[in-house]
This record gives sequence, structure tokens and C-alpha cells, in this order.
Amino acid sequence: MRFLFIMLCYGGIQFYVAHKVSASLGLVGPARLAVYAWALFMAVGPFLLWRIERCENCHEIAVGGAWLIYGWMGVSFLFFTLILLWSLAGWIAVHVGLAWPGARASFAAIGIVTLGLAAYGAYAAWHPRVERLEIESDKLPAGFPGLRLVQISDVHLGVLAGKRRLASIMHEVAALKPDILVSTGDLVDAQAHFLDGRSGQLASFQPRYGKFAVTGNHERYAGLAHAIDFHEQAGFHMLRGTYVDVAGIILAGVDDPAVLGGASHESGWLNKIPPGRFVILLKHQPVVDPAGRFDLQLSGHTHEGQIFPFSLLVRRVYPMVAGKYSLANGGMLYVSRGTGTWGPPMRLLAPAEITVIDLKRPAG
Repeated sequence: MRFLFIMLCYGGIQFYVAHKVSASLGLVGPARLAVYAWALFMAVGPFLLWRIERCENCHEIAVGGAWLIYGWMGVSFLFFTLILLWSLAGWIAVHVGLAWPGARASFAAIGIVTLGLAAYGAYAAWHPRVERLEIESDKLPAGFPGLRLVQISDVHLGVLAGKRRLASIMHEVAALKPDILVSTGDLVDAQAHFLDGRSGQLASFQPRYGKFAVTGNHERYAGLAHAIDFHEQAGFHMLRGTYVDVAGIILAGVDDPAVLGGASHESGWLNKIPPGRFVILLKHQPVVDPAGRFDLQLSGHTHEGQIFPFSLLVRRVYPMVAGKYSLANGGMLYVSRGTGTWGPPMRLLAPAEITVIDLKRPAG
């Protein structure tokens, strides 16, 4: 039901944009019809693309279609938002007696700003920021030499995120010299035939203490069996309601609710870990089990809305949407904005990130 509502809203945006374009440019006849036909095509485009992606012999069509459809999705979102803001500003200007540009001039201004924001958003999506988190804890064993984890999340390897994109991410990761690499879900977002060679790119990177991952909702959507197989070929140790003792810490992980078929309640097995150990929990969605005993939960999923102002909507579902949060159980939650993108290959006021977590004992 929620998915249907979202798609109806998306279709409404497409036709609203078409209406504004036609009205602003004074289009009539075939030109007006063409604009509305484009809106209809883009409204159903994601559905068509999901079907095409399942065709093993349609690689070029799927990739080209994805850039067109998802690229337009981002541009139309930006255009729609700017139209609303511009209309509000115009209404205020008229009521206070200020001059305001006409329809054509307004359309030109909104179009130029939209293209500029889209270009910046594409740049922000391809150039993740490095966010750093330093944690001191006396739960770390005596003589602990320090440990660096690097977190990637929501890479969404698939039709748009190919070998070149993954190579760029892994180059950044390698430069950070992690002892452990973790992926907090949605690494995979495509059928197996779109992932050829990408597991090898990941497998070639071998940090000292290994690579660990949990599932996200898109692993379920892409096909859980093939997604798990991809992770294993890439050299990830999957944590699916399990934990491991590695390099002086406990690293635990839980499947996403989309995989489990319901909300996860990890406290039952997590609390069996001997007290006094430093526990890091990998969990895709930033939802905290209040009964869980851990020191740090690493999550993703939200993308921080990916394109403003969607961050305002995402906060209504996930109040802890990005960054570091102190928890009532004495632990900490860190939510990654995500290393990749879903849908539109752009980000606005929610830059992609790779997260560095440095663990050490307190001085003295």
C-alpha cells in the first residue's frame, strides 16, 4: 500500500511538472501532447526498467534506460521543489506589492537553477566524504593497540553503480588503511548478470582482520540467495544473527527486517555475550532494540533523504537519520548517509560518505 502511494505521488509530480512546462511556454497541440506523453512515460518508466533489468540480454538497454529514467527522476524532483518554492515566493511578492517575473522568465530561472543543482548533486554522489569517528573505551583489552574500521553502506551495486564506480569507492577505502571493512547493507541492488566481475574487485581488497557485512532490504529485493553468494565471493563474512570475536572486539550483525519477514529483536542472543566486552552491532536500519546490549551500532539505510527536502520526510520515519547519537542504554548509534545512491544518481545536502571508526583505550 505504501509503495502504491509513493508511485501515485511520483506520477502526480510528473504530470504537475508537465502542466507547468506547458503553461509557462504556452504549448498547444502536438507540443503539449508530447510533454504529457513524456510525463506518462516517466511515470511508468521505473516499472518498465525493473522488468528490463531481469533480461540477461538487455544490458545496454537497461543501463541507458536507467540513466535516462533515474536521471530525470532526480531532475524532476528538483524542478518540482523549486516550482513550489518559487510559487510561494511569488504569492508573497504579489501580496506585498513587489514586482515578480512573468511565466517564461520564471521558467527559465527555475530551469537554470535545476540543472545547476542536478550537476552539483551528481558530483556529490560520486565524491564521498570521509567522516571520522573516534571512540575511547576501557572495555577494550589492556594493551589494545588501536583498531580502525571503515564502514561502507548502501552502495547499491547494480545497473548504475558498475565496475568504475566500485573501483573509485575501493580506492578511497584502501587509502584509509582499515583493519576491518564493514558493509551495513544494500551492497547489492541488481540481478546477478549485472554484477559480473564486481565480487572480484571486492575480493582483491583484504584488510588485516577481514571484511564483514549484514543484509539490507535491497539484498532481499534483488534475490537473497544470489546476494549472499555475491558477498561470500567478495570475501565478506556475513553476520546473520551471529557474532565473532575479532581483534579484541565483538562484531555482531543482524539481518534486515525485509529478510527476516518482520522487525529484528537481537537482544535475545546479543545479551548472551559476556559483559565487559566491547560490542559493535551491524544493523542496516537505524532502529535500536532498547533491550540490546552493545556499545556501538553502525547503520545506514536512510541516505539522509539523498535529495533535499526528502530528508525532512525521512526524519518522520527515522528520527536518527544521519550521524552520531547517544543512546539510553549507554551505547552509541552511528548512521551513515550511504556510500552510493538509489534511484537518482545524485545527492543534494546529503553527501555520500565513507566512515572511519578509530577505537582505542583511554590514555593512562
